[in-house]
Amino acid sequence: MRNSRQALKNPEQEVRIFRWRSLLAAFLVVALTATLMGRLAYLQVVQHEVYITRSEKNRVRVEPLPPTRGLIYDRNGVLLAENRPTYNLTLVRERVEDLEATLALLVELLELPEDEVEAFRERSRQRQRPFQPALLMSDLDEVQIARLAVNRHRLPGVEVEAQLLRYYPDAEIMAHALGYVGRINAEELQTLDTGNYAGTHFIGKTGVERQYESLLHGQAGLRQVETNARGRVLRELGRSDPVPGQNLTLTLDKELQTLAYELLDGRRGSIVAIEPASGEILAMVSAPGFDSNQFVTGIDTASYRALQDDIDLPLFNRAIRGQYPPGSTIKPFLALAGLAEGVITPDTVVRDPGYYQLPNDTRRYRNWLRWGHGRVDMERSIAVSNNTYYYQLAHELGIDRLHMHMTRFGFGQRVGHDVFGESAALMPSREWKRGRFNQPWYPGETLSVGIGQGYWMVTPLQLATATAVLANRGEWITPHLARAVGDEPVVMAPAPESVHLENDQWWDRVFSGMEKVLTGHEGTARRTGVGLEYRMGGKSGTAQVFSLGQDQRYNAEELAERLRDHALFMAFAPLEEPRIAVSVIVENAGGGSTHAAHLARAMTDAWLLEEEAPEVEELRERIESDNGRVAGN
Repeated sequence: MRNSRQALKNPEQEVRIFRWRSLLAAFLVVALTATLMGRLAYLQVVQHEVYITRSEKNRVRVEPLPPTRGLIYDRNGVLLAENRPTYNLTLVRERVEDLEATLALLVELLELPEDEVEAFRERSRQRQRPFQPALLMSDLDEVQIARLAVNRHRLPGVEVEAQLLRYYPDAEIMAHALGYVGRINAEELQTLDTGNYAGTHFIGKTGVERQYESLLHGQAGLRQVETNARGRVLRELGRSDPVPGQNLTLTLDKELQTLAYELLDGRRGSIVAIEPASGEILAMVSAPGFDSNQFVTGIDTASYRALQDDIDLPLFNRAIRGQYPPGSTIKPFLALAGLAEGVITPDTVVRDPGYYQLPNDTRRYRNWLRWGHGRVDMERSIAVSNNTYYYQLAHELGIDRLHMHMTRFGFGQRVGHDVFGESAALMPSREWKRGRFNQPWYPGETLSVGIGQGYWMVTPLQLATATAVLANRGEWITPHLARAVGDEPVVMAPAPESVHLENDQWWDRVFSGMEKVLTGHEGTARRTGVGLEYRMGGKSGTAQVFSLGQDQRYNAEELAERLRDHALFMAFAPLEEPRIAVSVIVENAGGGSTHAAHLARAMTDAWLLEEEAPEVEELRERIESDNGRVAGN
């Protein structure tokens, strides 16, 4: 029994096991302590700089300070584009734990309509630099701000920022000339200087805002702030102030611009006025316009679709992109080309039976007056807008010389110094047609060009510029919209070569014909010239929308409104020392002498007489009273 108990228990062995276990436990404790101390020493000594930097980055944040956008004024100091305080909603994705849940909560709090929700989410996904805020919504109202403030604890990474937002007091009237700013999109973000545009959510999209973006924007600044664990700013540690954008003074006159828009009275068209001596654009209107303020904060889908689908194309800038046949407005320029080439003299007479025929051709190219004007010299050809005279002149000049002389006046070229988005339109040539259609040029096409039809297309700005060069007796000016940047005048690019004539009296003879358009007893716009208090030269034009057959007659009452002729008029005054040159185009209105000349007269009256031009209703009565008479084109 005793031997059995000794076999079951061995005290010496148990002591040895205990000692080994104690030693092993002690060793493990020492090893672990050494490891912990070593790691602590590594972190505190070796990696000290690394972790102190990381800690500082978590505590100190560098934030961009967007600059204040420069203001835009008219030539008289009237504010055209200002900045008004507003509140924007921004989101930093890196500080948001659950993006989808946060967006869903924001949509609920802001009560966004369904058609705006996707755009709202898309803006949240727009690429940004790390820890840079993405603009979700602009111009928050007081109710939305209050709801966001109450729920601030549920919206980490979401901030309401006070910023200045672009505002256009005369948005509809100035929309096309000024352009507008809008949200920076993903494509623009790839090409912008990310440092200078950090914190900036808007950029010039069209017009002057786009052309002078680099000057209006300014330079971004920076500030260092201390934040808490939730990213809230505790205090500012330092800053580098932004440099505001420069203010811009334009050549536009707000009152004249407003008058031009009102004169068009809701009709599709354009009016451009230029000061011949300087090239300053006094007015540049395209109608109908649109509310450019909608684009600043982000136009909603329904409103944008309505503008796009509008048959009158309010977003289309007719003044610089609209292309129209110039019609008879180019006859003074063709007369000068004929004089310069020796094809005609001021006393050259053409017998007009009411049509013109090319040699060995039975087709008759008709004058607008079916029975003809009889004997027509150069001055009378301008005054009565005789087509036959210019059919013959164009045929004798040929398309090559026609093209050469017309391009000297700016036709077929971009003429503006700082007019963003301008079209060159088209001054056709033999080479152009070969390249475009792989066809030769035909003599009949030259005759069409001779009366401003066929392939020839001009913009209202081009026509006003050519009129200003004509008023200057060939001295070229470059039309421009900016007058001064800050206190410094705008530096102009060199002007094209001036148009020189062998005999300066030829200018006087052409001007005489243009004056008779308004004051002569046969002048096509003689009703417009009644009561003129200064000497004015002008030329009416009627541009066909479609071609008539040889024996067809134009009857506006039988045509759909958009198939009717365009009405054009160009003018300058006073003849002795021109102070204004104007081009007017009214789409599908009919004869230029009836439906466009009065508008040009109203513009020159307002500028030269420094008094209010006739009211729109009075002008409409004049036009209606003229509809009963036979008018030229």
